[in-house]
Amino acid sequence: MDRGTTEGALLIELGGRLVEYQFVRRRRRTLSITVDASGLRVAAPLRAPWREIEAFLRDKQRWILAKLDSWSRAPRPPVLHGVSGETLPLFGAPSLLEVHPGRRRVEQHDARLVVYAGARPLEVLVAWLKHRALEALTPRTDHYAGLIGVPAPRVALSNARTQWGVCTEGGAIRLSWRLVHVEPRLADYVVAHEVAHLVEMNHSRRFWSLLARLYPGWRAARERLELAAATLPVLKGTR
Repeated sequence: MDRGTTEGALLIELGGRLVEYQFVRRRRRTLSITVDASGLRVAAPLRAPWREIEAFLRDKQRWILAKLDSWSRAPRPPVLHGVSGETLPLFGAPSLLEVHPGRRRVEQHDARLVVYAGARPLEVLVAWLKHRALEALTPRTDHYAGLIGVPAPRVALSNARTQWGVCTEGGAIRLSWRLVHVEPRLADYVVAHEVAHLVEMNHSRRFWSLLARLYPGWRAARERLELAAATLPVLKGTR
């Protein structure tokens, strides 16, 4: 290991396994580790000595290896092309896609989504999914804002695949329209998280305490969402 490394791909032996990780130094006070579909990432303070970094990783090795194994078993995201017979999750439940020529619209019939389009059926489907997402998420945002006595914020949608939500300094909240795919209880965690930022624009102890009041099961929900992000369908040719 190059002791002068400030950023790049490195290797460390953990539990008898050689593990590659992405390393970066930042202006921060503490070490952090993240494990997701991209693997292990480590962020360290600018002056943190390597012995502390390595000791930190070895102290967390059981958690790291368990998370890496969990991600290795996660199914890969399906790629949808917009043809009849494909399935996609809607609020956590599978829906069968049917595509027919006709005036551009989507009709929901129980567990079937019937898309009418002369061309580009996935564009029609995504527009409909975004409408359903905003329709479902806005009242939940109002609900959580009311629990802590703050005005209901303006809610908009983003196209992010892994960053589920953002709270701006101006008090607006942007939520990924792809939350339409996950269970409402998991989407509620994201909404509660961003609403808590209306009071605490940080991840301090006060923030986590407030979030625990709004959504007591946030830890389990966050972990389930991490896995969900890796299995969301890819709608080919759309954003």
